[in-house]
Amino acid sequence: MEDLMADIAEYLQQEQEMYGSLPFPASDQKGGESESISKSLSKSSLVSKEPEKSKSTPAGEGIPELKHTSLENRLEQVTTLEELKRLCEESDELKTDLAGTNLVFGVGNPNADLMLIGEAPGEQEDRQGEPFVGAAGQLLNKILAAIQFNREDVYIANILKHRPPGNRNPSPEERLRSLPYLLKQIDLIQPKLILCLGKVSGTTLLNREDSLKNLRGQFYPFRKSLITVTYHPAALLRNPQWKRPTWEDVQKVRAKYNELTNS
Repeated sequence: MEDLMADIAEYLQQEQEMYGSLPFPASDQKGGESESISKSLSKSSLVSKEPEKSKSTPAGEGIPELKHTSLENRLEQVTTLEELKRLCEESDELKTDLAGTNLVFGVGNPNADLMLIGEAPGEQEDRQGEPFVGAAGQLLNKILAAIQFNREDVYIANILKHRPPGNRNPSPEERLRSLPYLLKQIDLIQPKLILCLGKVSGTTLLNREDSLKNLRGQFYPFRKSLITVTYHPAALLRNPQWKRPTWEDVQKVRAKYNELTNS
């Protein structure tokens, strides 16, 4: 928890120092955006010690009055997913520049040992307030079933909790603003294994700008978990030739899951 708070404190200091301008300056050179987010995220350690909270922490009676305290203090006082969801509902910084969107917080088993993290909600997700419910979600359900998981067995979330306009990729600024909330969500769930769906998810959490091809097939230490990366189901709908490597990836996920949980 102390490392998480240090990450968030550093983020808030950067925001204060750069008040009135974007955290990621524009670049006319190729790769400028990737370099910007890499430099910004590299200032905070995304690998922390194991949180003290146990997975059996009961749901709280209600979130404390936190509106006038810092983000660091607000997140520190949150002890359940329900409290975190209410905090996210009050946080305008999580919104994109698309007006009128709904919060897409996350869904699934709050004690899951496998957590899936996508990139951002789409139109159907925004309407229903749940990640992966459209065509990509149906494909994800089939992928999970193929490795003996039900949707209810895992926990599913996104890097962003609000839909960006035109279903574009999350911007570096949006990713940085959303990251403290997602890290808290991960720490509350305490999964043993995290599967990142898509390059944006993988590079954001790993703080490593690389191709999806290079990120795949490996397991990376992350907080108290392991992270691996594969293609986003929406990409598979457009590029069926990626289904075979995705199948190879998720088979490794199942094997690693069995190893970590002694299944």
